[in-house]
Amino acid sequence: MDLGIRGRYAIVCASSDGLGKACAIELAHAGCTVVINGRDAEKLEAAAAEIRELTGAQVIPVAGDVSLAETQDALIAAVPQVDILVNNNGGPPYRDFRQIDRTAMLEGLTGNMVTPIELVQRVIDGMVERRFGRIVNITSGSVKMPLNGLDLSSGARLGLTGFLAGVARSVAHANVTINFLLPGTFDTHRLQSGQKRNAEQRGVDIEIIRDERRQTIPARRFGEPDEFGAACAFLCSAQAGYITGQSLLIDGGAFPGVL
Repeated sequence: MDLGIRGRYAIVCASSDGLGKACAIELAHAGCTVVINGRDAEKLEAAAAEIRELTGAQVIPVAGDVSLAETQDALIAAVPQVDILVNNNGGPPYRDFRQIDRTAMLEGLTGNMVTPIELVQRVIDGMVERRFGRIVNITSGSVKMPLNGLDLSSGARLGLTGFLAGVARSVAHANVTINFLLPGTFDTHRLQSGQKRNAEQRGVDIEIIRDERRQTIPARRFGEPDEFGAACAFLCSAQAGYITGQSLLIDGGAFPGVL
């Protein structure tokens, strides 16, 4: 399927690995010039080289913390215009809510709510003027099904969803869409490292941990990053112009509700 975005310019935050990288790969396959981002410059360069080899697309690495103004400046300056923005950032670590002080709260809100809003503010007027824009925010399945210990992450991402819901309706007339992708359990390096730690703590084989987790998912498997990337690319497509302000949960059926 031709997504109708060949020649577009895309920024994908936190994309040297995992779901962000999967989104960058699919946008590159669709013919976009893709700006990728991560804090580890060496890892980011390796990811850029891999995506170029896989897709033949132009891939521009911009290293740095996306919550910093200078990194945001560099991301936007890397391309003539921003047609597609994929907001992504690591969430606060697992922690009992009693242990979260004011500093930690502000850091979590900055990373998972304030930063993506700042990037939207920077690019949205140009999208409206050009009558094309696609913004996808990677949040979490915990927005719909909050998890104990991830309270700060859930709260910040839910705040982002609420903040941008009204913004989405205000720019829909200009063929600019804002949507949210909510991942469940995907087989990324982050998931695997957490499962490895859990296995070591319990003194069992990691496959026991993985099988236990699979049994909690109706699909009885973990999601593959390329599945997530394909969903992101479709929301960025020319054909997705009538989809806006929506939260797409991709979790193999783990969420038990209907809305």
